[in-house]
Amino acid sequence: MIYFLLEAEMKLTAIFENVGEWWLGYVEELPGANTQGKTLDEARENLREAVQLIIEVNRELLMEQIAGHEIIREPLMV
Repeated sequence: MIYFLLEAEMKLTAIFENVGEWWLGYVEELPGANTQGKTLDEARENLREAVQLIIEVNRELLMEQIAGHEIIREPLMV
């Protein structure tokens, strides 16, 4: 049986750094999730999108790797 969590919320820690005319954004708990924006609001929105894309791509890659395998897939709340 396959479960999809459509509306899940996970609390992550965003770090924003002002560098000259840019704001850089990182997620402490998710290496590779980083972005930039001309404003703090833009950097925040870009970071949300980056995290969503990383999770989607990781899910797709994993599904390709486990195709044809017997698996158990269940929700994990953190």
